[in-house]
Amino acid sequence: MTLMDTNPTLHQSKQSKHAAPDASPPSAGRASAAIVPIREIGPRYREQIARHLLSLDERDRYLRFGYAANDGQVSQYVDDLTPGRDHMFGIFDRKLELIAVAHLAYPVDFNDGGLAEFGVSVLPHVRRRGYGRRLFERAAVHAVNDGIQTLYIHTLSENIAMLRIARSAGALVEHAGGGESEAHLKLPEASFRSRLGELLDKQIGQADYLLKAESSAARNLLATIQEVREAVREGRHQSAS
Repeated sequence: MTLMDTNPTLHQSKQSKHAAPDASPPSAGRASAAIVPIREIGPRYREQIARHLLSLDERDRYLRFGYAANDGQVSQYVDDLTPGRDHMFGIFDRKLELIAVAHLAYPVDFNDGGLAEFGVSVLPHVRRRGYGRRLFERAAVHAVNDGIQTLYIHTLSENIAMLRIARSAGALVEHAGGGESEAHLKLPEASFRSRLGELLDKQIGQADYLLKAESSAARNLLATIQEVREAVREGRHQSAS
């Protein structure tokens, strides 16, 4: 089972006829077993976002976008990301590669109804670690603090992993026909706790990124030193010959 998830259809206008039951944002009110540092990422990460999405195979792109997007379509999707409307969250590995990316979209036609749409992708080698759920929780808290009333998900009905995440958060899931499903999670109003929680999440994500950046720089420096040493040894060997 994959944890490739939903598809923010940024220009698609859909309104639910049903209200989801009241629910706290997924991460509010209960502690997580382990901290997963998540960093909010902006326009300067477009190249890394594109590299992450382009590394997905045809099946994964189908689950992520709802169709088997080609390289050009993926690149256009990344180019169309707009600050203020598209909020991106990422999990980085120790080499600062994006291994999981979430998209919280505020389409113009959704704003009047207080809706935002969620989508996420996780690379195959790090699936089954709960990253999709953690990104969903992070995005939900951000949406709460932005005054969003309902978090919307549009996904393929065969995407059991995403539907499980939505249901566990208290979302109302309905079949939309054509092998697709929709989920609506009603969000509470922002509070001191939700704002403080997001502030702490930001600080953890920032600290984690900086530590990994320093570690990566140190590894690169050591690798360069090793290359220089080997070049010097090779030069001495040739001179001796």
